[in-house]
Amino acid sequence: MDLVGYLIVIPLVAGAIVRIIPDAFKGLKEGVAIIVSAVTFYLTIMLFKQGWGESTYFGRVIFRLDTLSSFVLLWIGFFGLIMILYSFGYMRGKPYLKQYYGYMLLTLGGAYGAVLANDLVVLLSFWGFLGLTLYMLIETGGPQASGAAKKTMIIVGGTDALMVLAVALVWVMTGSTSLTQPSIPTITGLSVFAFILFACAAFAKAGAMPFHSWIPDTAERAPISVVAFLPASVDKLLGIYLLARISLYLFNLTGGMMLLLLIVGAFTIIAAVMMALVQHDLKRLLSYHAVSQVGYMVLGVGTLNPVGVAGGLFHMVNNTIYKGCLFLCGGSVEKQEGTTDLDNLGGLARYMPLTFFSCVIAALAISGIPPLNGFVSKWMVYQGVIELGRQGGHAWVIWLVAAMFGSALTLASFMKVLHTVFLGIRAKKGEGPREVGATMSVPMLVLAILCLAFGIFAYAIPLKGFILPAVKRVLGMPEQGYWLGAWSPGLATLFIIIGIVIGLIIYLTGRLKATRSDSMYVGGEILTAETRVSGTDFYKTVSDMGFFHQVYEAAEKRGFDTYDIGRKISFYFIRGFRALHTGILPHYLSWMLAGILVLIIILLR
Repeated sequence: MDLVGYLIVIPLVAGAIVRIIPDAFKGLKEGVAIIVSAVTFYLTIMLFKQGWGESTYFGRVIFRLDTLSSFVLLWIGFFGLIMILYSFGYMRGKPYLKQYYGYMLLTLGGAYGAVLANDLVVLLSFWGFLGLTLYMLIETGGPQASGAAKKTMIIVGGTDALMVLAVALVWVMTGSTSLTQPSIPTITGLSVFAFILFACAAFAKAGAMPFHSWIPDTAERAPISVVAFLPASVDKLLGIYLLARISLYLFNLTGGMMLLLLIVGAFTIIAAVMMALVQHDLKRLLSYHAVSQVGYMVLGVGTLNPVGVAGGLFHMVNNTIYKGCLFLCGGSVEKQEGTTDLDNLGGLARYMPLTFFSCVIAALAISGIPPLNGFVSKWMVYQGVIELGRQGGHAWVIWLVAAMFGSALTLASFMKVLHTVFLGIRAKKGEGPREVGATMSVPMLVLAILCLAFGIFAYAIPLKGFILPAVKRVLGMPEQGYWLGAWSPGLATLFIIIGIVIGLIIYLTGRLKATRSDSMYVGGEILTAETRVSGTDFYKTVSDMGFFHQVYEAAEKRGFDTYDIGRKISFYFIRGFRALHTGILPHYLSWMLAGILVLIIILLR
């Protein structure tokens, strides 16, 4: 067995073993989980260095390693290790540990298999397996998570069924299920339909609209370590990997399919961030941002030019870093405060400085503030969209405005988060919480540092090492100066540091003078000491505006939820079929005769 085989088999076998270890041996479960995740991460590093390889079974290339799959494997392994380490602190004292670590390892093995699969049938097998482990991991949130788990299974499982049909169509068109066959032009109705079916499966896994609604429900009910591991990290990697694989390798996209991706990307950015603005629960707010960020990835891939695709793939990696960090910060707050309700939080910066620091860095990164990683990948997506205009497109301004406006709204949303959770007045009386332990704080800090490193050294480390090799093989890549424009991260970082130092000097100079304490007041009206100004209702005026009020009201009633809409349509037909089942024999005979007449007419034509 080669390295590819070991990478897939080890976590699958270990997950099955951990699943049957009694709960009394909690330390053994944790030990096996951390050792296996560390070993598989090491194997992903070895495979990334190898860069290329094929595994042949029964005369067919079943697994294949290339520049795209190798770096996705690397990040799946990294996040598996980080999230299992974080779970040691977060999951302590929680039930369902017998299932939790076992399903985490099984998910790792399934994810490795899905990324390495070179045959569509093998890909389907691992893809469906991941749907089951996703369901079981959400279920570890307890009885309150059952509804979210069921919803996830129906949305993700339903699009998986569409993917089965897509694979069948590919086989009909080409006589092969290999992912490395010559690209299929999307010029016939059959090929267009097959691509759309594949895209639906990718959108559901990554969380793009309109298949996104399972993510907010999962974030609210499942353990936050599960949310950080799957919807925020691994599922994003898998969904965008599949979209890139079918868009760049399996199909040769025409203008219509490019337009579809651009529309989905732009709409997902704006609609999801607008929903995030008005949320009152930290986990639900973060989940809508997880959806919004998918839009940048889809938009980048949809440009189909080297700059945009590289930006979309880079944003995929960046999102897993800062979004994983944000969810881990939310988990730390929940662990220490027992809630993620923004109305009941505040003033935690002085009590949880490491969590606050990590959250600030990740919040600025997701908002696209230089010199952090989110800015660089968004900048590249912007460049890719502008390149569409150079190529003769006319709608590129719409996509660019949507992407840039989405970044501004993201920053506004995280101003609300930072004020409400960390900088506002503490909601609870008494002694404040302590900072979380090392197993929880170290993963947060590592991810926060990566946000800085991947922004300041964007070209030297992630782009040159991970992203550009994957894009060059398919699309080629112009010189650095062409796609980075006038942006110099090193120089920008230097100026930002100088600005911070000057600001500190001014601040410290002001503190040398005697200060006067006075009562709080607003507009001349003195506020009592008990007055607490919370940021929970920031931007509430947006939801009260005429058109937006109607949209938000419809969203609250799940008017845009594909799961809820599908459920209502299904129940409508079910009620109709129930009405037909009267239990009266002549009625059944009449339907049988009508069916026979229809068949006769069809056969005689």
